[in-house]
Amino acid sequence: MTKKKSGTYQPPSDRVVIFDTTLRDGEQAPGAGMTIPEKIQIAHKLAELGVDVIEAGFPISSPGQAETVQRIVTEIDGPVICALSRATPGDVQAAGEALLNRGHTRIHTFIATSDIHLQSKFGEDRYGKTLEEKRETVLKMSIEAVQLAKSFTDDVEFSAEDAGRTGDEFLCEVIQAVIDAGATTINLPDTTGYCFPSEYAAIFETVFTHCTIPKHVVFSTHCHDDLGFAVANSIVGVTAGARQIECTINGIGERAGNAALEEVVMALRVREDRLGLKTGINTRLLMRTSKLVSTFCGFVVPPNKAIVGSNAFGHEAGIHQDGVLKMRETYEIMRAEDVGQETESIRLGRHSGRHGLFNRLEKLGILIPENTREKVYGDFVKLADRKKEINDIDLFNLVNEHSAPVNTPHYELVHMEVSVGTDKKPKAVVRIKHLRTGQVEEKTGTGDGPIDALFRAIDHAVNEAHDLINYSIRSISEGADAFGEVSVLITIGGPCFAGKASSTDVVFASAEAYLNALNSLASFRADEESIQFVNDGIMQAFQGGVA
Repeated sequence: MTKKKSGTYQPPSDRVVIFDTTLRDGEQAPGAGMTIPEKIQIAHKLAELGVDVIEAGFPISSPGQAETVQRIVTEIDGPVICALSRATPGDVQAAGEALLNRGHTRIHTFIATSDIHLQSKFGEDRYGKTLEEKRETVLKMSIEAVQLAKSFTDDVEFSAEDAGRTGDEFLCEVIQAVIDAGATTINLPDTTGYCFPSEYAAIFETVFTHCTIPKHVVFSTHCHDDLGFAVANSIVGVTAGARQIECTINGIGERAGNAALEEVVMALRVREDRLGLKTGINTRLLMRTSKLVSTFCGFVVPPNKAIVGSNAFGHEAGIHQDGVLKMRETYEIMRAEDVGQETESIRLGRHSGRHGLFNRLEKLGILIPENTREKVYGDFVKLADRKKEINDIDLFNLVNEHSAPVNTPHYELVHMEVSVGTDKKPKAVVRIKHLRTGQVEEKTGTGDGPIDALFRAIDHAVNEAHDLINYSIRSISEGADAFGEVSVLITIGGPCFAGKASSTDVVFASAEAYLNALNSLASFRADEESIQFVNDGIMQAFQGGVA
């Protein structure tokens, strides 16, 4: 393959377009199915987050997908709304119709280009008997799909599926052809997560060297995480000249998932000194968006997950705690509050030292006299040997500020019903009374099982997504009508809160245990507010000169 005579491709700007495919590729993750109302809520949150493009669905695949795209196009303002299609007339037509001829829309059409895909997907003789004939068919289908898409919208994206394993010569031939046909965004996906970063960057460099590319054409990355390179490959892609990254919240997606939006965005922000690239994302909403997606798709975010994991800004080791307390930058390359995380970074456990313990107690408004500090620390060490992590209620008890955690009810279960069947997804309906306001909220949830559906419905009713850290059930009596005791442990990016309940109906016990944990969380927040109120009052009195 000879080099072209024109100069090297120059990216159009230093602004990286964030193309979110949570609702399309993300939902393709096994078990991650979401209802249409849930998708609409996520789309609103993505728009608030500041994503540039929302890939809303794959209209030809089902009536539900088509309806999702239609509703998002109608209800969401701001981002470009994109519909996916294979490079076939029926697919493109369905995508165009779902977009309702609205402005700020995009059709994203794709076709396989690697030899291994051609031999499997296009194995029938009608596509050609030889590999060369199949390539000619794919080339023709690509051009026709882009041309048809242009009749619906000026914004057309083309993806060479499995570009990571496609030969250079054919890849460049296809890319040049679709650019000439009118494609405005060109995506070179590492569909199978096969490429090393150096290999992925080389693909862009090859295309830039051998294709004639108008200035308005934007190149895109779309990377899967089969070898753990999705984020790294996305970053080297934009370093090479791409100006769009396709990604999902929490990295959900096919197999091992996609590049995680929160990770690529923060990588570009934290290392702007090296890359000189920006996005339009409001990073303070990352945690909130992550929790919403986690709640709706049912995938718990691992605590060690970068950016949005509960441990992402946590420090338990004494040396780390001491360093962070003296200067946060010692061990933190970004601020927790910049991504919407809780700002408390000190996590207490068996590896913690005195600095971490007494700093946390101070923040809770608990002052320990110097002559009792060693005893408190000794008791803390003994407790830490029995528990994985010490939460703030444990600390209140440890220093006898409260004889027991105060658990004033904030929520009450008024009604619940759960339905399951062999031919439908488990569904739960709950009515929860907010005792402080008297308001009753009735909400519905679906999930992988009745308990999952029940907990999602309760989260909707209290209008807050929680991470279920642990769920366990045990029999505490014998016989067919035995009592089952349910224990749950929840968190919302900070301390953990436990709930326990027993009943002969374990589904009811599960709801009660979950609400008990939520009430503990609400009471803890009320305690924090009370402490802050008292401290503020003391400071105001002091500043006002009151004796």
